[in-house]
Amino acid sequence: MLFNSIEFLFIFLPITFFIYFLLNKIKLVKMATAWLVIASLGFYSYWKIDYLPLILISMLFNYSVGSTLTNDKKLKINRKLLLIFAITVNVGILCYYKYFNFLIENINALFSSNFNYMNIMLPLAISFFTFQQIAYIVDSYEHKTKEYDFLTYALFVTFFPQLIAGPIVHHKEMMPQFAYLRNRFINQKNISIGLFLLSIGLFKKVMIADTFSVFVRGTFDSNIILTTLEAWCASISYTMQLYFDFSGYCDMAMGIGYLFNIILPQNFNSPYKADNIQDFWRRWHITLSKFLRDYIYIPLGGNRKGTLKTYRNLFVTFLIGGIWHGANWTFIIWGIMHGTAACFHRIWEKFNIKIPHCISGLITFLFLNTTWVYFRASSIEKANQIIKSMLGMNGFAPIIIDKLRFSFENGAVKISILLLIASFILVFFINNSVEFSKKLQPNRIYFAITLIMLIISVLSINKVSEFLYFQF
Repeated sequence: MLFNSIEFLFIFLPITFFIYFLLNKIKLVKMATAWLVIASLGFYSYWKIDYLPLILISMLFNYSVGSTLTNDKKLKINRKLLLIFAITVNVGILCYYKYFNFLIENINALFSSNFNYMNIMLPLAISFFTFQQIAYIVDSYEHKTKEYDFLTYALFVTFFPQLIAGPIVHHKEMMPQFAYLRNRFINQKNISIGLFLLSIGLFKKVMIADTFSVFVRGTFDSNIILTTLEAWCASISYTMQLYFDFSGYCDMAMGIGYLFNIILPQNFNSPYKADNIQDFWRRWHITLSKFLRDYIYIPLGGNRKGTLKTYRNLFVTFLIGGIWHGANWTFIIWGIMHGTAACFHRIWEKFNIKIPHCISGLITFLFLNTTWVYFRASSIEKANQIIKSMLGMNGFAPIIIDKLRFSFENGAVKISILLLIASFILVFFINNSVEFSKKLQPNRIYFAITLIMLIISVLSINKVSEFLYFQF
């Protein structure tokens, strides 16, 4: 089930909300928690019920391991071996579902073999709930967790606003909120903030990101060689599509969390305003960045073992981040590009040369725009082809841009340019939705804005489109 669907907005969400708070009102607290877990599992299963056992087994396994590691007195085996075993199982399952066919493809290409592909469909949200639970068992090993009952743990893993595409929540951020009794009663201010964020996120997805997607598909997925103007329009359009798609999801996830009095960690903070690549990763997919830092970069040694090893650790961390995003060489190239940029940024910092924000910001944005080409393209060859076009190697004058319409019969070029201009203004010169929500004072103006965005977005849902992070 997707946030931007009629069945979610007008059936699943209201029913889940009212039953949850009704059960809490009549003091059936455990039953209310159980209801939220059941509803979240139903939300997960709506896409494909076949993979429901996978997430259930994963939760049972990791909860058992975490509880065992937390309780030293009852532990009769080596704690470190148990941790390594648990991480291996989690990573192994993720690799099987996500990378097995990719491995077969490369073995066949390298050795001219003919191994058959497995009929494997990527389970929904496996990358997110795997990382989330790895963090939990590592923290259990380091005595950073408390003993929780399985129901609370299950809610921590499956809570539906964050289940599908993050944020990758941390137990210390979420468990206390689930246990806080005041969070079990309706909070009108939180509902106001939640509906405001939900409406903004839905508007971003339906009205902006999905509009860009038509043009992006027509360029990235075509076999036509693009001219320079077309290639730049295509790359920037995808850069903006990804921004509004992902930020829209993050807004909706936070908004839905607020409805249930749960404040999810901020996962998106105007990343294209970044001065450099390090600043970008402090703003983009913030919870993934924290996970990679805390559970990969620092365990590798961080910056504690000399300059060369620091660069190695940075590069490896970003490479893993690239691989995490998908089973394709394009994601590996994307990770390599970001890892290389992070190393160059560290080197540049040693010279202590200050660059004006307008210049450093522009350089960062152009780098990001270029790397997103590899993130979106179906193959390295297609990405290279678009990059060549961006560099002016395939002619400048537009050939097909007037044929690529945003579902309008006339004026596609004017509309695309206006949309790009409006997007640049929103991205670079306007406060983001979380900043607005912090200043929110529930009144008629905010209510009117929320209602208008919600109505426009709902009326524009002519088909359900997946979020770009839907199946990572």
